[in-house]
Amino acid sequence: MPRPGKSASQAIVLIPARMAANRLPGKPLADIGGKPMILHVVERAVAAGVGPVWVATDTPAIADAVKAGGHGAVMTRADHASGSDRIFEALGEIDPSGTAKIVVNLQGDLPTIEPAAIRAALGPLEDPAVDIATIAAEIIEDSERRDPNVVKVVGTPVAPRQLRALYFTRATAPAGEGPLFHHIGLYAYRLAALEKFASLKPSRLEQRERLEQLRALEAGMRIDVAVVDAVPLGVDTPADLEKARVLIARGRSHPR
Repeated sequence: MPRPGKSASQAIVLIPARMAANRLPGKPLADIGGKPMILHVVERAVAAGVGPVWVATDTPAIADAVKAGGHGAVMTRADHASGSDRIFEALGEIDPSGTAKIVVNLQGDLPTIEPAAIRAALGPLEDPAVDIATIAAEIIEDSERRDPNVVKVVGTPVAPRQLRALYFTRATAPAGEGPLFHHIGLYAYRLAALEKFASLKPSRLEQRERLEQLRALEAGMRIDVAVVDAVPLGVDTPADLEKARVLIARGRSHPR
């Protein structure tokens, strides 16, 4: 299978994308500034410069749009329980020899994510004890503290701007005085960690909170979190899509 851009390196970025979204069906192909949203995400991932970028999808129209933009796409099954399960299947097609040692799972609905935030996700993996790395930003708006759609990471500091994750939740946590952190859906897996994750069945807390990262924590895997400056806009609703169009037209990456 031909590879776009440079050959596979130590890291590879995989972007799972599917059309079936409850609040905004077909959102990967939603137009933002004259191009589908999925291409904005791909281009920001390419700009991060961490490795080859591929989209993993179960929808031919998404694959066609990505390829028309000059990037790589691979077809996967439609029955995956999570984005990480989808990228694991895709990785077997793209890199069957296991050349990539770090696999970045980037959500396809983050068209304004900063390339620097993608790079930041790899930082915690410099510690060999870390299995999976992700990113978060401190919550500034009080309303987000109580919003169940804002996933919070409960963690303990292990380095400047880095936490070891103890739990992820939709509840307001932890209690008491102090900052709360908004989790951003981007994961950097060591290859062995992704292989282990994909072998696990969805866990009880994962199903209860509807958060796939809890599967890893329940299995005893270590997740560390790099703290970044701001949360990129996630597009889940028609209102979010309009906000993304305005931000991108203005050359901005986040509302504040």
